[in-house]
Amino acid sequence: MRHAHTLSLVASVLLALPAHAEPTGCQPPTALAQPAESPPPRQSLVQLLSLAEQRSQAIGAARLLTEAAQSDLQETQAAKQPQASLSWIAGATGSRSQLLPSRSDALNRPSLQVGAPLWDGGRQQALEDWRGQLAEAARQGQLNAAEQLRVQVVNLAFDRSRYRLQAQVWQQYTHKVCTLVQALEDIVARDRGRASELVQARKQLQQVQLSRQQALSAMQLTDTRLRRYVGEYLPDVPSLAALMTELPELPQLHQRATGAAEVLQLEAQQHAAEQLANATAASQRPQVSWAVQASRDLAGDRQSQWQAGVTLSLPLYNPGAAPAERAARQRAEAARLQREDTLATLLNRIDQVHGQAEAAFTRARDVVQVLRDSERVRDDTLQMWQQLGRRSLFDVMSAEGDHFNLRLAYVDALHDGQQSVALLWSLAGGVQQPLR
Repeated sequence: MRHAHTLSLVASVLLALPAHAEPTGCQPPTALAQPAESPPPRQSLVQLLSLAEQRSQAIGAARLLTEAAQSDLQETQAAKQPQASLSWIAGATGSRSQLLPSRSDALNRPSLQVGAPLWDGGRQQALEDWRGQLAEAARQGQLNAAEQLRVQVVNLAFDRSRYRLQAQVWQQYTHKVCTLVQALEDIVARDRGRASELVQARKQLQQVQLSRQQALSAMQLTDTRLRRYVGEYLPDVPSLAALMTELPELPQLHQRATGAAEVLQLEAQQHAAEQLANATAASQRPQVSWAVQASRDLAGDRQSQWQAGVTLSLPLYNPGAAPAERAARQRAEAARLQREDTLATLLNRIDQVHGQAEAAFTRARDVVQVLRDSERVRDDTLQMWQQLGRRSLFDVMSAEGDHFNLRLAYVDALHDGQQSVALLWSLAGGVQQPLR
């Protein structure tokens, strides 16, 4: 976006604290602490996201579900490998016949059996594909959970930056009103008839200080919310006024939205249901497997037996197979419809947020244009009041109020646009993309 650089430069100029000496006629608030060595804003935001992901129990649960789905896949893949089992029977055996005398012997017979499937009509492969798609759906669910956490943290970080800059603007306003109060104190010392102007200026100072305190309280509340995600140790994050001021193109966002984790998760669920239907259909086809079995009686006559061969299993009648296959295909169609609806909703949401971001940045640029004229108006008004007496105190305070309210409007418009850009990247696949 061609205006992104202009917005960031204006932010640094408009929000710089004044360098003049403090007036002695009032008590301005202490400036916000600025760390001597603060990491760059981009690095600070990446650090916040990393801390949040490390502490998130929701992401931890999603990761375990992904690992469990991978274990299910490995279990299914192992089903086509040879299986071996050992059985052992111990006890007694006997026989009785009219021609032969009754006989009973001790029984102690171990038996070893080894076998594996040869052909199953594609059932095993369909089951593996089913488990694989479920694992992919779980992985996309983990990515989606992580993305939801990231966009929440980024929004809170921008809110913190917003309130911090608002507090700085109110502090600048306080400095200006303090200067005015000091000048009026000197005037009233010589002309008691202008005491009402001093009262009015002090009232304005109290209102400005109250507004600054509200901005600081909002910042503290945002810090508390951030600690919910990153822990008690909250790294100092400098102003983020220069981040995410470039509005991405709408076609690019639409293209990236098709690869969003939420969309891919539903797509994987659709493919999983299709493969489950295929596995159900394949279970009604002939099944061929091989088996080898050997046993030996360790008591009595010590007889040994073994057998090897191929087993053919042919399903004849299973009334539940057709409804099971139909249900799986219906779930696949439902997942497809959900994906289409989710994607359409996502694209519409992107269009809305893109319009909001564009409007916010346009508003910020318009405010910058007005601020230039406002700066000249307030300087001229103050000079005419101090030197020529052609303006009233009300005119001076009105000009100052308009100027600083424009600065606050700029801060709000800029951060509204930045938060919209962050949401756009999140909807289109990942808010971390612009941070790279």
